[in-house]
Amino acid sequence: MISYPDIDPIAVSIGPIAVHWYGIMYLIGFAGAYLGGMYRAKRSNGLWTPEMVSDAIFYGALGVILGGRIGYILFYQFPSFIEDPLIIVRIWEGGMSFHGGLLGVIAAMFFFSRRYKKHLVDVTDFLSPFVPIGLGAGRLGNFIGGELWGKPTDVSWAMIFPNDPLQLARHPSQLYQFALEGVALFCIMWFFSQKTKPRYCVSGMFLLFYGIFRILVEFFREPDAQIGYLAFGWLTQGQLLSLPMVFIGVGLIVAGFKLKAFPKK
Repeated sequence: MISYPDIDPIAVSIGPIAVHWYGIMYLIGFAGAYLGGMYRAKRSNGLWTPEMVSDAIFYGALGVILGGRIGYILFYQFPSFIEDPLIIVRIWEGGMSFHGGLLGVIAAMFFFSRRYKKHLVDVTDFLSPFVPIGLGAGRLGNFIGGELWGKPTDVSWAMIFPNDPLQLARHPSQLYQFALEGVALFCIMWFFSQKTKPRYCVSGMFLLFYGIFRILVEFFREPDAQIGYLAFGWLTQGQLLSLPMVFIGVGLIVAGFKLKAFPKK
């Protein structure tokens, strides 16, 4: 067993103001997407400008925060929301959903694409390679915060998380997600998108591989206590929400190479 590096989840504290590592990880994710977007904009032959990139990141940040919070409440806390609708605004209690954030970003990019008169999927194809930066940073934030830990295990790299009331040795599933959803997915997306691909293909690759990686990691992650397993003693809400991503991703890739449409100004 490996000792958990008990890091203070508060990075900086000035009087009553506390800056948590998790919030810093969000900023790292947005900054990484901005820098990556600027790099790709320079290589886009005029399809993207620095102003477009800045606005896309702003729209995306709103989509992540609003969609992530609303999605968490609807997907994981809906009975509690019915009893007390105000929980949706009590963000200090925690709770963000990737799948809700994804839907929020898609909605935000719809409005962005209308403003700049771009095809919605051209926008998501452009931004998808940078999303793993935020995903990886977010999972490191989960690890530092000692939350969303894995199932009990006897593997040699198991850890005991200080916030775990049972104090069991568990899979550090946050690090698994960092490695897969962050590092591996970034590498796949970055190399796949280096040469111009037909419309739909880059977005499809993101959906496909995120869905696969999330489904795999869920086998090692402790299910949400308020939901548990949905069926078969292993199916989780995260797997159920990720499975459609795999099928949609495959469909987009097939459609992209079949239609062979490319981004336009």
